[in-house]
Amino acid sequence: MTQPADPDAADLLITGCTVLLHDEQERIVFREDAAVLVRDGVIEAVTSAEGAEGRPVAERIDARGQVAVPGLVNCHTHAPMVALRGLAEDLPTEEWFNDVVWPVESNLTERDVTLGARLACAEMIRAGVTCFADHYFHMDAVAAVVAECGMRALLGETYFSSQGSRGRERSLEFALRHRGAAGGRITTALAPHAPYTVTDADLAATAGLAREHGLPVHVHAAENRDQTDASLDRHGATPVEILERTGILGADVLIAHGTGIVERDLPVLARANGSTAVASAPRGYLKFAWPTTTPVRALRDIGVPVGLATDGAASNNSLDVWEAMALTALVQKSAEGDPRWLTSRQALHHATLQSARAVGLGDAVGSIAPGRRADIVLVDLTGPHTQPVHDLAATLVHSARSSDVRTTIVDGRVLMRDRQLLTLDVPAVVRELGERLPALTDRSHGRRIQAYDT
Repeated sequence: MTQPADPDAADLLITGCTVLLHDEQERIVFREDAAVLVRDGVIEAVTSAEGAEGRPVAERIDARGQVAVPGLVNCHTHAPMVALRGLAEDLPTEEWFNDVVWPVESNLTERDVTLGARLACAEMIRAGVTCFADHYFHMDAVAAVVAECGMRALLGETYFSSQGSRGRERSLEFALRHRGAAGGRITTALAPHAPYTVTDADLAATAGLAREHGLPVHVHAAENRDQTDASLDRHGATPVEILERTGILGADVLIAHGTGIVERDLPVLARANGSTAVASAPRGYLKFAWPTTTPVRALRDIGVPVGLATDGAASNNSLDVWEAMALTALVQKSAEGDPRWLTSRQALHHATLQSARAVGLGDAVGSIAPGRRADIVLVDLTGPHTQPVHDLAATLVHSARSSDVRTTIVDGRVLMRDRQLLTLDVPAVVRELGERLPALTDRSHGRRIQAYDT
């Protein structure tokens, strides 16, 4: 006879691990031989492994030799663009957009987006990413994939002014339709593409809609120095100054990239009163040979959080936020000429709490603490490339790899256990996507969705 379930049992107990925590000053600390108790998708307690013995639980994970870290957040990507991974290589930005990417994107169907999003979510789950901020087309399809695979996401339907008012209206309709969907795992944003593809009038209208409906804005701006210089020549203002004068900076705004942020932008961003964040994806900047990177140190000094990102796999070739964390630390040291900046603990802070704040979820995820949503990844540090461990923070940032992630949990639900995906069928996705690639990648029609001319 089957015994009834214990009504007092917690849903999940992770035991025997080292847990990455934040102290009262948000400094990174580690608790060894610990246990994490999860109930109803929320972390109920972080305690000792010994103290958790005998607790009634529905599911138990023995995590000895592993580190529990908050799930990583990809603060800016275009998930379905994994279908274009490797299609446009070794090109400057203008040719990359105009000659390859935007002609191909004119072929996109909703099914292409569904398959690309499934493949992207599988890649991110396997890399310890539990949440992503997506900015793309056919976003109803992406929302459906997020709901089915169990991830968390901030989603926005991209629009250009070349689409007329209907593009902006669709972005709002999507945001209102899906806000709070998938049991609260989906949040939404308005998603104008960029100041060079969206007029000041449309940006101002978007700012008004954001305030009216309590929605954030996710936008590319000051992506590189060329964009800033072109904006100054044409408009007498930087892209960041355009965001201010159109009211976008008066809303909660996530700026993608910001490698073109200049000195005169800093007081503008400081005036935004903590409502602005920047997402940095250093691998793509290196690949495009951009001369500058996101000014993380200057942004920190004015209180602007910088989250970690990958951008789309068409430019970055990867959705590996773990790699972005290591690259951020290294590129920042080089850019500042200071080996003491960015430290491993600072990099972990960007990868956890700052990334959560960047996507508007700073009160819900980003740390392992009672009351937070249970978005947790378990990292195996028993491999030869992570041993011995003299400095655990440095080991996580500079020695560990995304392939060391063993288990990925979102809202207390295990999405990957011991490297086995539980919510997505990758071989089926790859087969169907492969069949569709010839039609998707055809450029003989000569169309493009937009022109890249900053």
